Amino acid sequence: MITDYLKYVNDNAYIVKREVPTHVFEIKGQNKLNMQLLQDYRDYLGCDHVLRSQTHFLMCETIEEAEILE
Repeated sequence: MITDYLKYVNDNAYIVKREVPTHVFEIKGQNKLNMQLLQDYRDYLGCDHVLRSQTHFLMCETIEEAEILE
């Protein structure tokens, strides 16, 4: 399992903390995802954003843009 790497999407930077296969969040017998479980797991890991690849959910922390103080 690869963790803690940077990923850039639409000019936003994210630290990927965990990759989890999408099938883990499937509801058995249905063609649906358990989005509440996914959200709860994201919160448990202390992440604030989830990205999706074809096979995995990427649990991420958003890197905020730096503010220049004068």
